[in-house]
Order: sequence, then C-alpha cells, then structure tokens
Amino acid sequence: MDHDRYTDQYIAGILGEARTIAMVGASAGTSRPSSFAMKYLLGKGYEVIPVNPNLAGKEIQGRLVYASLADIPRPVDIVDIFRSSDAAQEIVRQAIALKEKLWIKAVWMQLGVRNDKAAAQAEAAGLKVVMNRCPKIEYGRLSGEIGWAGVNVGILSSRRPLLSGRGVQDHLIPDKAPAQG
Repeated sequence: MDHDRYTDQYIAGILGEARTIAMVGASAGTSRPSSFAMKYLLGKGYEVIPVNPNLAGKEIQGRLVYASLADIPRPVDIVDIFRSSDAAQEIVRQAIALKEKLWIKAVWMQLGVRNDKAAAQAEAAGLKVVMNRCPKIEYGRLSGEIGWAGVNVGILSSRRPLLSGRGVQDHLIPDKAPAQG
C-alpha cells in the first residue's frame, strides 16, 4: 500500500463501513484538535470512544473515557491515533492483539502521525491503515461539506449539490444514524 496517497474509494470504504471509533489520545481540552474531531464525528453518527489513561473514568463530550484499548467493552471499527508517531507503534501493537476481541478493522493515524513500521505490522495482521490524515477532514472532503466553507476541493460545477436527509452531500459515504449517547 502506498501511504503517500490513498484513493477516495479506500478512505470512503473505511469511513463508510465504520460505526465505532476509538480515539486514542482524546483530550478534554475543548481547543484541542481531538476535541474538534470527536465532536464532528459524533455529529455525523459515529460512536466515538475516548481513550486516555490520564482521564480514565471521566467523561469527554458525554462519553466515558477508557484507560486503554483493552478496557473497551464493545466492538471498535477504527482505532484513531492522536498521539506521536513513536507512540503509534505501541498503540498499533495493542490494536493487533485486540483485533479479534474488538473486531478492529482499521488503524488511522492523525495528521502528522506516520509510522511505516507500525503500518506494515497492522497490514500484515489484516488491518487497513491510513496515516497522516484526519477522518474529520476526509469525511468533510468526501461528503462535499468542506467545499461549503470555501475550501478548494478541485471540482468546478454549476450544479446544485444533492443533499441527503442530514443536509449534507453524500458523494461517497453513506448515511449513518446519529449515535446514541
């Protein structure tokens, strides 16, 4: 897999099939990137499970925080890593070890996070991998929402966007029911 470029279908496939995201390195600080990403993904119907050993037992955005992936009691589709590239190695090891128990399908490393060794290990274990990307940004880009904010998505059209029941364009990512929480 070429981790310098991902096809839209690859990213959309991961986001479209996912229901639950474990956000490792989630922060209670409302000005932190993980807080923005978590709020956005919750709003798009994903169940987001915050993981942070320093905040275990507390809540972030109304969601119980777990100390580690091993403490999560239910299935997880994506492990989203909001930690350093070096820390990603151990998180990926944990994800591989818990793959069967938690039904983990993908490991996602946030913007600025890249660990090729960890990615190779995850892929060898049958997990999909995305590095140096943000699921919030990718969802917005693939749904067409990001263009509403004036971001150049590289497509010119005079056609009005077709909106889903959620009021957003659905180019590649199917509707999700809002997460209960």
